[in-house]
Amino acid sequence: MKTRRDFVRCAVVGGLAAAAGPVRGAEPAAGATTTRDAWCGWASRLAEPLLTALAERRLKATMPVESHPTSKDRPQFTYLEGFGRLLAGLAPWLELGAEASAEGRTRARWAEAARAGIDAATDPASPDFMNFSRGRQPLVDAAFLAQAMLRAPRELWQKLDARVQRNVLAALVSSRPIPAGENNWKLFATTVELFLHRAGAPRDDGRLFEGLRKHRDWYVGDGMYGDGPEFHWDYYNAFVIQPMLVEALDVVGDEADEWRSLRAKARERLTRFAAIQERSIAVDGTYPAIGRSLAYRCGAFQGLALAAWRGLLPREVSPAQARVALTRVIRRTLEAPGTFDARGWLQIGLAGHQPGLGEAYISTGSLYLCSTALLPLGLPADAAFWRDADVPTTWEKIWRGDNLPVDKAIKSPR
Repeated sequence: MKTRRDFVRCAVVGGLAAAAGPVRGAEPAAGATTTRDAWCGWASRLAEPLLTALAERRLKATMPVESHPTSKDRPQFTYLEGFGRLLAGLAPWLELGAEASAEGRTRARWAEAARAGIDAATDPASPDFMNFSRGRQPLVDAAFLAQAMLRAPRELWQKLDARVQRNVLAALVSSRPIPAGENNWKLFATTVELFLHRAGAPRDDGRLFEGLRKHRDWYVGDGMYGDGPEFHWDYYNAFVIQPMLVEALDVVGDEADEWRSLRAKARERLTRFAAIQERSIAVDGTYPAIGRSLAYRCGAFQGLALAAWRGLLPREVSPAQARVALTRVIRRTLEAPGTFDARGWLQIGLAGHQPGLGEAYISTGSLYLCSTALLPLGLPADAAFWRDADVPTTWEKIWRGDNLPVDKAIKSPR
């Protein structure tokens, strides 16, 4: 099945479609014409309630806040969580800009809503003014918003009015007093400072470079970093570490030899991590339910998605093969009954509504990190990722008996 190059209809899709075709689980979802069409539909479904409400300055009045029964403080954090995380995933797609096609018009609509949302979130006079400084959680989601603007500098930053840009900078600076813990949080501080630097504001080099030094030292081998001094079997290498480290080094990698060297290593490690991620997705889109934050759903595969978007896939994984794997995992996690409530908001869970998977720090807004699996929408419709015919994944090839080369670790010293 090949993706059309000239027209993409971005319909909101829902419901599970029956598997069919030579590569099972990779065909468009119900109501979609092409695979890219389906991806656009998922993007719009995630964006619809949140961006629409925020652009109209009624997000806090309408967004539900589902959280762990013991968590009473999530309403002060959940709105920035949802907004920053949603945009972090949609930013590359929005950055393609408007065009005459249906997809282009849809992108333009969401980009305009996103800019209105940035205004509403950072304007102190707005009823939807968000918390960037109280408690610890705002550092995390200030960073995801900064990451989104780094990924879409034209659509999400340069097109903002000067007044809104000043408000954004003030909001991000207000997160500086929040300490970054001895774990992946170091990269949240790094990412905020990177955006401030890119926007022409003074940066705090201590906060910026500490995240790079720590993760250089926390590398444990074969493309994996510890989440702090110890390694954790979870998906934080995808949720935070690999993407924010690689993207930070894009910005400051030429400032010193040590960062230039680390940049090359980080990209090589992301490629290896993408190979591991592609091998982890079963034919039905399931994957090992290991570690915390499983309710971030397909965001667990941001590493593979980033490598596909950036052209950093391993040689043995073609762009079409990555598309097949990612399509399966997105469908499996976003189309399960109960994923969305009756008004279109995400609910806690991995395969539907599973409140038991919600840790104390998780609420409705947290769940929108799933959007980061959609990073390859930032590739144009005629890219090989979308154009080429479906290719069986490594999982399929091995388990059907293909004689593949053995998988090998990489040797990448600190």
